[in-house]
Amino acid sequence: MNRILSVLLVIAIGFGACKKSTDPSIHYEEQKAIDDKIVSDYLAAHPDLNAKRIDTSGVFYSIKPGEEGSGNDLFTNSTQVTVGYVGRILTSQDTIAKTNDFHPSYRLSDVIRGWQLGIPKIKKNGKIRLFIPSRYAYGPFPQDSLHLPANSVLDFDIQLYNVIN
Repeated sequence: MNRILSVLLVIAIGFGACKKSTDPSIHYEEQKAIDDKIVSDYLAAHPDLNAKRIDTSGVFYSIKPGEEGSGNDLFTNSTQVTVGYVGRILTSQDTIAKTNDFHPSYRLSDVIRGWQLGIPKIKKNGKIRLFIPSRYAYGPFPQDSLHLPANSVLDFDIQLYNVIN
């Protein structure tokens, strides 16, 4: 009887180990390749954007001539930025967030990583367009309040109204 229970236990453990993993880190490289292709395909179809990559991040930005803003702003994690923005899902161009006439303020450390990398590329009153792979936004975590599916690549138009250190 003990032998039968032991065999069943080993079989149960074996089947448990074969279960498909839901750990998002296992699929990171695969999703990274998908996101990077989405962004590069979009930018290849829109060469007029003249987008540039931020370091090796996979985040791209576009600034129209004359829309860089002005000043000598220094950005740190505690920098407070006042912005207006329109956020879209890159693949569908569905709007997920829009500020309209309200211009919220955020501490730079409290926004998605794609914004942390992109906003310092402009100065006060500057405008920037950011193309953000999911790993620099919300990753594999859907944002129900924004109707944003998991692993969404984002497209943001941002205007920087004020910078406070």
